[in-house]
Amino acid sequence: MKVAVFSTKPYDQRYFSNTNDGFGHEFTFFEEKLDMNTVRLANGHGGVCVFVNDVLDRDVLKQLADQGIKLVALRCAGFNNVDIEAAEEFGMHVVRVPAYSPHAVAEHTITLILALNRRINKSHARIREGNFALDGLMGFDLNDHPVGIVGTGKIGEIVARILHGFGCKLYAFDPKPSPVCEELGVEYVSLDELFQKSYIVTLHCPLMPQTHHIIDAEAISKMQECVMLINTSRGALIDTKAVIDGLKSRKIGYLGIDVYEEEGDLFFKDLSDEIIQDDQFARLLMFPNVMVTAHQAFFTHQAVQAIADTTLQNISEIEKGERCENEVTSELVKS
Repeated sequence: MKVAVFSTKPYDQRYFSNTNDGFGHEFTFFEEKLDMNTVRLANGHGGVCVFVNDVLDRDVLKQLADQGIKLVALRCAGFNNVDIEAAEEFGMHVVRVPAYSPHAVAEHTITLILALNRRINKSHARIREGNFALDGLMGFDLNDHPVGIVGTGKIGEIVARILHGFGCKLYAFDPKPSPVCEELGVEYVSLDELFQKSYIVTLHCPLMPQTHHIIDAEAISKMQECVMLINTSRGALIDTKAVIDGLKSRKIGYLGIDVYEEEGDLFFKDLSDEIIQDDQFARLLMFPNVMVTAHQAFFTHQAVQAIADTTLQNISEIEKGERCENEVTSELVKS
């Protein structure tokens, strides 16, 4: 199949091209993200391959369908940026990569927790300036600390395993409890109870209408004083304005995020010579107890290779008319 690949970086091209030797697809790589301004680039292709910040609303999908596009291949797990009902209406298949490396994201989550706790960024900056004082660098033992995990799918399970190894007291919220987590002694509680009991809250749930801004002013008001909040899932799980207010009042003592609600115009780009126009994001960067990484939690060799492998397999199965277990349907969205 001839596929237009949007939002590509050199590593995407390298891994896709190397992996394609066993599949024989034809790729056209575009650095531009897919939206109404770039949709014309897909003309002449049978499918498009997209990432987390590409726009696939009804209008874009209609333009793609008019150009004969029959396949949308997501090289990520989330599909909140795709109007699935519109895609089905236009006779298009949507496939995704449901699990490329849950270990990568889980380990990055722990990295943020440890770095914030022990103030690694502040310590590193001090050392480079010849300041070896310890004032302001005191952390806390993770052992026996209460941690709340919102969402215990594959990533949440691994986070629970790692934190169990630290000796943390673990709480979780998920409509479908994980047997693995239950064996570890994770206590499933309501979301409100999780907020009330946890000194660290880490998010590992998908972005859906019912989880949009799951962390808002009301949720923050229920949390412990000086809570640590971690988000390596989807940016819109957090109401940024409410979190900024929580940081200012010191209700939130630590914030670690790898995703941001309006990251589409920021992440995966070199803006070092530009003025950041997003005032809320710029405000976040001013807090000394905030650590931001630019959607890199997934970024390991194993994960990028798995993304290429699964995406190309998905494309092949749809091209051959075979059943693809990674196809996204409206029934999946509603479930």
